[in-house]
Amino acid sequence: MTSHEPLADGNRPRSGLVLAVCCLSLLITALDTTAVNVALPAVGHDLHAPVSGLQWTVDGYTLAVAAFMMLAGSTADRIGRRRVFQAGLALFTVGSLACSLAPDLGRLIAFRVVQGLGASMLNPVALSIITHAFPDPGERARAIGLWGTTVGLSLAAGPVVGGLLVASAGWRSIFWINIPIGAAALVLAAVFVPESRAAVARRPDPVGQVLVVTSLTSLVFAIIEGSRWGYGSTPIIALLVLSTVAVAALPGFERRREQPLVDPVFFRSIPFTGSFVAAVTAFLVLSGFLFLNTLYLQDVRGCSALHAGLLTVPMAAATALASPLSGRLTAAHGSRPPLVAAGLLIAAAALTLTTLTPTTPWAILIAAYVLLGTGFGLVNAPITSTAVAGMPRAQAGVSAAITTTGRQVGNNLGVAVLGAIVAARTRSPGRAGLAAASHPGWWILAACGLVIAATGLVTTTRRATATAAGVAARFPAAPVTALSSAPRVRGGAQA
Repeated sequence: MTSHEPLADGNRPRSGLVLAVCCLSLLITALDTTAVNVALPAVGHDLHAPVSGLQWTVDGYTLAVAAFMMLAGSTADRIGRRRVFQAGLALFTVGSLACSLAPDLGRLIAFRVVQGLGASMLNPVALSIITHAFPDPGERARAIGLWGTTVGLSLAAGPVVGGLLVASAGWRSIFWINIPIGAAALVLAAVFVPESRAAVARRPDPVGQVLVVTSLTSLVFAIIEGSRWGYGSTPIIALLVLSTVAVAALPGFERRREQPLVDPVFFRSIPFTGSFVAAVTAFLVLSGFLFLNTLYLQDVRGCSALHAGLLTVPMAAATALASPLSGRLTAAHGSRPPLVAAGLLIAAAALTLTTLTPTTPWAILIAAYVLLGTGFGLVNAPITSTAVAGMPRAQAGVSAAITTTGRQVGNNLGVAVLGAIVAARTRSPGRAGLAAASHPGWWILAACGLVIAATGLVTTTRRATATAAGVAARFPAAPVTALSSAPRVRGGAQA
């Protein structure tokens, strides 16, 4: 079945199966992220990896996702969503197998990039498939709610599953779990997911794509390797200059394109720009926390991978509980209350950890985990709602995709920045030294929480609404989505 039309309303069982297949793809990509974090100390010990090597083990994956997610979405619209979705499943599954067999750190990082390329074809394309499969707005909202709930379940299960696998079969086993799930999803997609394309597909933008990849890759490489090479060294300065030039060149080039990869006009909307900043900041917090906390629990407190995973369950459970509450708050009261509350809770959690020592009471740690998990659960629905508020309906998907890319950029920066701080400040391998080295990282995360809270205040003013309306007016062919009628987001996190 190849069409531009959604599935018929009478074919609801098939729509449910389509949703299940898409949720499977989200499950393995989200589960993989948290499970890999729990396994980092074991990877470091087995492959003799420095902190920078552990950073690349995470960031090689997330960098590929961030750099190619928008390309995957536009390609799927052009050549077929099921085709790209299946290619992503195959690439992710093969990449997982290769990671489990990697003989050294260099090849593990390379195979993680392959995994990331596959993942970049899954989540944004799967969301398009879900939208296509559920034409009724109410059913679509419920489907996206289940999609969001899958993230919370993955966050909750990832540390525990990862800990169990590492404890019983070693770190390589965390990649084995992806293989049967990926293979099953690949077969089910071929049987149940209908092919579809956009009625009007966006043209390729190779120059814009190259600029995006160049800016992200050179920046992340400079941050991670700067602690080893020296931030004043010629290669690191050259990489930072290259990243700056690519970022500066992107808007000028994109303005001249009829269908740009990243439309600079969107950023004239204060709500849209604020949602992008909040997305980057929130996921910088999450990825930075997971990275620092994993090292602390296993290398400082001596926890096993399983115990470290169990200790983070309160955070994941709080995220899963807060996510649907955030959707209801956003629908009833707008984005300001959940964004401000999320930022303050994240800041409080990070401040609690700024005096971390090898003997910090477990009760304090658990309290910080719950605060951070609740804050993170509250932040995602208003980010999505703010991204599309006031935007033309025809551009809502593109604006949401840019914000989703911002989440992945935050994932990259969290590991890169906080890992670089720990690597630069750890003068001795002792437990106290590593705990103290993490203190500036927690202060950074506290500042990020305050940025999120400020974003909630700034993006919901009358002036902000006016800028969104001004951007919408530049797309006269499309009806405008008013701020008061932004999509009701019932789900929580988005990967």
